[in-house]
Amino acid sequence: MNPLLTALRRGFASNVRFAGIAIREHKLRSGLTILGIVVGVTTVIAMVAIVVGFNNNVIGNLKAFGADRIEVGKYDERFGPGGPLDDEERRRPNLTVADAEALRQAIPEAVVSTLVSYDDAEIRVKNGNLVANYPYVIAADDFYLPSTAHSIARGRFFTPVEVAHSALLVILGAEVEEAIFPKEDPIGKDVTVNGMRYRVVGVLARKGAQFGYSPDNKIVLPHGAFARQFGFRILRDGVRLSIVPKRTEDLDAVVEKTVAVLRARRRVPFDKPNDFAVVTPDQLISQFRAITGGVTGAMVFIALISLAIGGVGVMNIMLVSVTQRTREIGIRRAVGALRRDIVVQFLVEAVTLTSVGGAVGVALGILIAVGVRAVVPALPTSVPIWSPVLGLLVSMSVGIFFGAYPAVKASRLDPIESLRYE
Repeated sequence: MNPLLTALRRGFASNVRFAGIAIREHKLRSGLTILGIVVGVTTVIAMVAIVVGFNNNVIGNLKAFGADRIEVGKYDERFGPGGPLDDEERRRPNLTVADAEALRQAIPEAVVSTLVSYDDAEIRVKNGNLVANYPYVIAADDFYLPSTAHSIARGRFFTPVEVAHSALLVILGAEVEEAIFPKEDPIGKDVTVNGMRYRVVGVLARKGAQFGYSPDNKIVLPHGAFARQFGFRILRDGVRLSIVPKRTEDLDAVVEKTVAVLRARRRVPFDKPNDFAVVTPDQLISQFRAITGGVTGAMVFIALISLAIGGVGVMNIMLVSVTQRTREIGIRRAVGALRRDIVVQFLVEAVTLTSVGGAVGVALGILIAVGVRAVVPALPTSVPIWSPVLGLLVSMSVGIFFGAYPAVKASRLDPIESLRYE
């Protein structure tokens, strides 16, 4: 066995005990010394918990959105505000219902539906005196259910004839039903949407909160009925197309055909980029991971700076300790201690010091993660098992790296000169 490892094993318990005594005798000095370690490890644990929890939540929502769903829109998808539209985007022509019909003819291996979403504080959905909590309105055709991840909980969806004749019918989201029909079955009842009367024929199954908003707080109208009441929305932004291949393995082929058909219909020159956006959940997941990866990198950099500062503090305090304990080192050498015993003694003290800082940092990081989850339910933090282990290993590594020089310096002191030191 390696002599250094043998010495480490032989004196480990006593060295840890001596290190604990030193920490207790100099609480303030030890606390200030490991402060950088505590901050660094806390940052890592809290950051990992927030990012991992946020990633899991968003990616789960994107998959619930439909793992094979292709969205075609007028504008490119953006996370966050995304900034103003450029001139090219503002000049883009709208996507239309005719585009959806052309895609159905050209791509029989996929289901294509048209969607228009309208979210405005002026929307009022009422049942008598009961008012829904500012729901948004979706315009859809009879292909809505098979082209989205939604399903009907009660009642039914629109028939093709009802869609074709712009029937004044409505499907309620689960939250809207709870708000305006708390104690009765809404099927067959009438509601008003900004004063216009619609007959309820179905209720959507509950989805749960996604991306900070609720997909259950909405109503669905036939496309023609929506156009009659909110036609300005369609004139401004056109429709979105939702496309789902009937077989998962056809996804790439469907994307290629979609792009080819729309470029031909919109007369896009071969040497120009698309004047529409094609988005799949995988693309959104990749974009989101790139964003969170950048945030993670910045937080890790801050944590490394804190750990480096803490490591320098550990090195400084260990050098002071070597100076204060010069006579002790001389006595140990005089009674037979080897240089490697002195190295192990000071290394164990340094590692014990940084490990205490690492343990405190792990505990604080977990507390922050739990606190964030309690205060912000929309941000379900998650602490993976590997992060506390990594935090402790990193803190121990800092102790070894920054404690090595003081330990070697202590081992090289001359025993006789050390015994004379006062």
